[in-house]
Amino acid sequence: MEKIYIGNVGIEKTAALAPMASVADRAYRLICKQFGAAYCVSEMISSKGLCFGDKKTAELCTITDEERPCALQIFGEDAYYVSKAAYLLNAYSPDVIDINMGCPVPKIVKSGSGSALMSLPKTAEEIVRQTVKNSCCPVTVKIRAGRDAQSINAVDFAKRMEQAGAAAVTVHGRTAKQMYSGKADRQIIADVKKAVKIPVIGNGDVDSAEDCVQMYKKTDCDLVMVGRATYGNPWIFEQIDMYIRTGTLPPPKTIRQRMEIMLRHAQLMIENKGEEQAMKEMRHNVIWYVKGIRGAAALRRECSEIKEYSQLEKMAAGVIAADTEN
Repeated sequence: MEKIYIGNVGIEKTAALAPMASVADRAYRLICKQFGAAYCVSEMISSKGLCFGDKKTAELCTITDEERPCALQIFGEDAYYVSKAAYLLNAYSPDVIDINMGCPVPKIVKSGSGSALMSLPKTAEEIVRQTVKNSCCPVTVKIRAGRDAQSINAVDFAKRMEQAGAAAVTVHGRTAKQMYSGKADRQIIADVKKAVKIPVIGNGDVDSAEDCVQMYKKTDCDLVMVGRATYGNPWIFEQIDMYIRTGTLPPPKTIRQRMEIMLRHAQLMIENKGEEQAMKEMRHNVIWYVKGIRGAAALRRECSEIKEYSQLEKMAAGVIAADTEN
């Protein structure tokens, strides 16, 4: 399998798991890695939260060997705090430190972080330059096409990030104003790829193995990143891996297999967070796992009441039994 390199970090050229707040926690990364995700990026970590010793922020930083290669993603608007956070992250031995300059969520943008930095290229350059000085691993940047349709600047911005020392750039083909609506523009990713020498990771709307290959062909990107298509479907990485290697797809997961994977996911969450917290956070994952299953509406209502793993086991057994009868 062909590899790309971010600095000295080798990554198989299949697909990576996108950083998704309140979704891509350690259990989520592990379940995706088990199905072949080539690379993972953590949930966003506040640079100031880390610098000021916030316990919850620090908990986001731990990486297990099974997740590697894995990046820790930080955000912030101040070069001093972002670079200091990178220095503190060295203690967690990330393979890569990624700086989020593409998040469109209003509360992040209002603080001057995330996609707000795409309108402040000099500030963004200084953040990257100082972070590279303080990091013991490669530093990458995640960006969008621009703030809005009237300010598409991904190409110029990516060139500036490269000059500041970024080892790779991830490009989501939407503007910040689009949030997650409309369609990602893959031509923007292709344009960035032509403009820089560092690796370019393409992100936006990849929802199948076939579409992953189309992203590679359309953009010539070095790696494809998958986000929302992994919801309740971590085996999409298995499909992508097999399709790239052989041109064929594995058989679809049976209802039994889907429920078994869901339970394995829940077990991983319990190991990391304890049963009470894990089952609370697992509810949205359960909704994704049962999507498209007969009686899904009733299952969604049921999962809102789940507080213990045994309840989830009972639900899964009922789903399997109903499928067997049909």
